Amino acid sequence: MEYSYSGDAHRRLFASYRADDDPFPAQPSTGFPRREHRFEEVNLLKRLFFPTCWNATDLLRDELAVCDCLDDLGGLFYAGVRSYGSDDPEGTVADVIDRLPAIRALLKKDVEAAYKGDPAATSYVEVIRSYPGFLAILIQRVAHALYEAGATAYARELTEYGKTETGIDLHPGAEVGEYFFIDHGTGVVVGETATVGDWVRLYQDVTLGALHFEEDERESHTLRKGYKRHPDVGDHVVIGAGTKVLGAITVGDHVSIGANSWVTEDVPDRTTVYVSDHPTQERKRTEGR
Repeated sequence: MEYSYSGDAHRRLFASYRADDDPFPAQPSTGFPRREHRFEEVNLLKRLFFPTCWNATDLLRDELAVCDCLDDLGGLFYAGVRSYGSDDPEGTVADVIDRLPAIRALLKKDVEAAYKGDPAATSYVEVIRSYPGFLAILIQRVAHALYEAGATAYARELTEYGKTETGIDLHPGAEVGEYFFIDHGTGVVVGETATVGDWVRLYQDVTLGALHFEEDERESHTLRKGYKRHPDVGDHVVIGAGTKVLGAITVGDHVSIGANSWVTEDVPDRTTVYVSDHPTQERKRTEGR
C-alpha cells in the first residue's frame, strides 16, 4: 500500500531535530553500525525519533526526507491497521503520525530519566542505542497511540515484538507518565489497565499485574474483559527487582518498594515497603577430596 501523509508532523519533527542540544547528540553521524529489524516499523521509528543515533542524517538536512520517512511508516501502519478490519485505517494512521512529535518529546524525557537513574550510564547515546528498557518504552508509547486510536490488535503486535527484543512486556493499553525508566528490564510486566506516574523507576522482574480474574457471566470458560484489574502507580516511585504489585490498588507518590516484595493493598504517599524477615543464609564447609 502506497501511503501519502498530509499532515504537518514532518515539519514539527524536523524543527525538533534542530532544537536538540547537549547532552542529546545534535551533529550528524554515519558511524554507528546498522541494526536490522524484523519489524521495519521499529527501524523507521528509531530513525524518526533519534536520527543522529541511527545514521539518518538525511532527516537532519531535508524536511522532505522526514515526510518521505513518515510516508513509509504510514504505509506499514496502514497495512497493519487494515489487516484487522479497521473501518478507517487512513484516519487512524494520520492520527497516530500526528502524535509522533509529542511522543518524541516524551522519549527525550525517558532518556534523561535513564541517564540520571543509572550510575552505569555514560551518555544519552548509550541509553538510546543500548538500553532495552528505552527500546521497550519507545515501542509502547507509539503502540499506546495506536491502541487509543482503536487499533488495539495491531498495537499488541508491536509490543509483542518489543517483548521479543527486550524481554520486557509493556501492554499497549497501559498509561505511562513522563520520565519513565526500566533498569535491566528482563521479566518486567506491565498490564493493560495499569497506570504509571512521572519519574517512576522499575527494576528487573517487576510485575504490575492482576491479582485475580473475573469470569464472564454470559459465556462459560471465558474471562471477563475490559475492566480495571491492574495497579495505579503514582509519581516518584521506585520498585525493586522481583517485586509483584497486584490488583486494582493504588501506590501513592514518593514511594519506595524494596526487592522481592508482594504488594496487594494500597500504599500511602511517602511510604517505604520492604520484606522484613529475610530467610537465614547458612554456609557449610565442604571438605576437599
